[in-house]
Amino acid sequence: MVKQDLYEKSPVRLFDAATDGGLKAGELGLVTSKKGLGKTSVLVQFGMDTLLQDKQLIHVTFDLHSSNVIYWYDTIFTEISKKKNVGNAEELKSEVVSKRTILNFSLDNFTLSKVVNTLNALKAGGIAVSGVVMDGIDFSKVTEGDINSVAQYAAAEKVTVWASATAEGDKLSDSVPAAFEKYFAAVVHLNQKDGVTLDVLKIHDKKDVATGIKLDTKTSLLTKN
Repeated sequence: MVKQDLYEKSPVRLFDAATDGGLKAGELGLVTSKKGLGKTSVLVQFGMDTLLQDKQLIHVTFDLHSSNVIYWYDTIFTEISKKKNVGNAEELKSEVVSKRTILNFSLDNFTLSKVVNTLNALKAGGIAVSGVVMDGIDFSKVTEGDINSVAQYAAAEKVTVWASATAEGDKLSDSVPAAFEKYFAAVVHLNQKDGVTLDVLKIHDKKDVATGIKLDTKTSLLTKN
C-alpha cells in the first residue's frame, strides 16, 4: 500500500497528466538536454515508476559507473518518500530497488542490438522485465537498425523504454536525427530557461506540448510551475 501511495505521488504523474497518459507499454521515449542539466535524474524518475509498481526494471548506462546510478535511485527515492513521510524508508527502499538490474556498457564496443540480445537473455533466464532505461546514448555511434531493434523489442515485449542523449539545441531536429525520430513515441528536452524546464517536443502525434513542468533544483524532481 505504501508503494502504491508513493507511485501515486510520483512526479511522473505530472508528466502523465500533461501528456494524456504519457509513454505507454511497448513504446520508446527519449530525454535530451545539454550535459549536466538532469537527464539522468529524469530517467531515474521514470525508472522508479516501474519499481514502485513492483515490476522489474533494467537500467542500462553507457556513461556512468554503477555507483553513480545507485546514488541517483537513492536520492530520487528519498525525495519521493518525503512526500509520504515513510517511517521505514530504508527498508522500503531496499525492497523497491531489489527489482532493479544495472547493466554498464560502452557503445564503442557494444551495440544497442547487442543490448537487446542481453535483455532477451534476461527474459529467458526468468526476469520478467517491464521497464528499461538506457542512459547516455550517443547517436553518432548507433545506426537506424540499432534504434529499430530497441523499438521492436519494446513493442514485442510490451516494455516501456526510456533513453537519453545529449543535445545542444532545443528543437526536435536537434534532439534526435531525422531518420530515428519515427521510432520514438515521446521526445522531451530539458531546457535551461528560468531554471530547467521540461519541454515536450513530441508525444505520439502531438508536437510542442506545453506542460508547465520544471526540474526542481533542490530535489531534482519534476514539479509544476
